[in-house]
Amino acid sequence: MVRPALLCLLLATLAQGEVMPDSISPNAFAGTDSERISQAIAASVASGASVVIPRHNARGGDVWLLDRAILLPSNTTLVLDGCRLRLSDRCRDNWLRSANCGLGITDVRPLTNIHIRGQGGATLEGADHPRATGDSAKTLGAQTYGTDAGVATESQKGDWRNIGILLANVDGFGIEGLLLRDSHCWAISLEGCSNGLMRDLRFESTGRRVIDGRPAVILNQDGIDLRQGCHDILIDHVTGYTGDDLIALTAIPHAAAVAGSTGSTMVSAAASGKDAIHHVIIRNVIGHCAGGHHIVRFLNTSGARLHDVVLDGLLDTSGDGVRCRAAVKIGDNNPVWGGVTPLGDTSRITLTNITSRAVSTILVAGSLADSVISNVLRYDGEGDPVNVQSGPDYLRRVQMTNVRNVSAEPR
Repeated sequence: MVRPALLCLLLATLAQGEVMPDSISPNAFAGTDSERISQAIAASVASGASVVIPRHNARGGDVWLLDRAILLPSNTTLVLDGCRLRLSDRCRDNWLRSANCGLGITDVRPLTNIHIRGQGGATLEGADHPRATGDSAKTLGAQTYGTDAGVATESQKGDWRNIGILLANVDGFGIEGLLLRDSHCWAISLEGCSNGLMRDLRFESTGRRVIDGRPAVILNQDGIDLRQGCHDILIDHVTGYTGDDLIALTAIPHAAAVAGSTGSTMVSAAASGKDAIHHVIIRNVIGHCAGGHHIVRFLNTSGARLHDVVLDGLLDTSGDGVRCRAAVKIGDNNPVWGGVTPLGDTSRITLTNITSRAVSTILVAGSLADSVISNVLRYDGEGDPVNVQSGPDYLRRVQMTNVRNVSAEPR
């Protein structure tokens, strides 16, 4: 609950029409860490102030424990000022989620102007003993770690609650200045979001952890996922390593999906005619996939389009013990997703300034049209930097310039 002195100050200020404080601290409220943060956000909505979570909580601790997701309504600015936010062992939920979606919410209404800003080493961490990990295709205990494995009253599959930061149908957003460590599934996932910025983000996940002295597998630890309907987004300066794809743009509609159910890794349902991912710029990526998958993944299926995307600047940081399948993978021929997309569905993709030691630098496993691939360097391996796995029939008007395997060139 709000401390009486602060409540009186807020009410008096509102009554007098005075300017409200620029920021509100959760330490001004009572309750658990989650309760304090939720109350601060509620007060910020009324006042227009930002919420600043400081390094230490009201008890003097340097870790803020989250028992449930922090919900972010429209016009919210959340500043993480040198703090560490960690999911508690009782939490089967996100770190942060837009307030328009969740269990049982079948109509995900639009929100606007949500900003998450980290500074001074702000960090988001997974639980010491996660209740569930992995996506909706993974079984707890059998494939991926989770203390809910075998618990009859709990879902035995992963779902969208395992995502770290989850925004759905948000227009105007920012996520920046964060270290995201040991996520339970994808660290950041956006569904149907637009006009946003993500920058200065570092990921530290390997797909494995030692828990209580035993090795544990944690699957689907992507860094950033843009899902269907995302557009007009800039992703700038991403570093680190992840257990799965570091950055993925995936439009995989499921017509039968029900928003707010736990049967999917998406919290919203497919939006007919609005499934395309488009007008996205990704630049300054310095990292790798510790799980050996892909650094950047482009995948659209089932009639959803992916177009007008620029990837400018990718440096593969993998060491001798790790070789990614591809620095960039485009499309797939998986029959479960309908096989290779028709020519034109994946188009106007610009890939430039890419250096990698992956098995394939650029792997085209689907279709690609009206695109440019330039300034690509492959090293520490044999073969062409661009591997068109799907075959020449699935390429149309793709220009390639300065695509080189420097390992094969004389010194």
